[in-house]
Amino acid sequence: MSEITAGLWGLLFQGLWVTVQLTVYSAALGAFVAFSVGIARTHRLKVVRFLSGLYMEIFRGTSALVLMFWLFFVLPVAFGWQLVPTWAAVLALGLSYGAYGSEIVRGAVAAVAPAQREAGIALSFTPFQQLRKIVLPQAWPEMVPPFNNLLIELLKGTALVSIMGVGDIAFGASLVRNATGQSAPVYTIILLMYFVLAFALTRGMRVVERHAKAGIGQAPARGEGPLQKLSLRQQTETSGDFSRSGGN
Repeated sequence: MSEITAGLWGLLFQGLWVTVQLTVYSAALGAFVAFSVGIARTHRLKVVRFLSGLYMEIFRGTSALVLMFWLFFVLPVAFGWQLVPTWAAVLALGLSYGAYGSEIVRGAVAAVAPAQREAGIALSFTPFQQLRKIVLPQAWPEMVPPFNNLLIELLKGTALVSIMGVGDIAFGASLVRNATGQSAPVYTIILLMYFVLAFALTRGMRVVERHAKAGIGQAPARGEGPLQKLSLRQQTETSGDFSRSGGN
């Protein structure tokens, strides 16, 4: 067994960068699909709800890996469109995880109180204005936590692309393992890499969640920490005690 040289470390970090790219591109496509299909599933027209629900059921019920193979191997034969492995992977992951995300969007939009929509109608808002100015701002904070979980699942799902020869973290680890004959150190390293990426995504989504809640008045103002909250609570209790004592 040989040591992991600088060149082999380079393979791992190159795979790390490929994984980041796959996650970003797939997440962007998945977000577009999730919002498009999720909002369509709340449409007033039955045919729109049926078609969007059919899409969700099909892509949620199929394997992302099999879909990846279908896009790469069957699509050229059936339609003459040859995709490079990376874009076949992005398309498969984005369409599959977007189907899961559409249910998150649908649930959050449906959870907005009907009175809020009625207020938009009273203000003569168009359906698009109601969605943009009333519904989505209130639904978005409820979407962020499940989207965070789905994004981490998408990150881990990118490891499937190594089967197609895409040079992600898992593929780089396989090359390094074959070159060094070491399994434990190599796979421990990529476990840590995935953990660091997932932790960074979680912290980023926490920031997004705070900003989303602040936009509808559900988060503390910037700069208001625990000491400030304690101070405000003490002031409230003091004023309550003063009122009960009659000001004496």
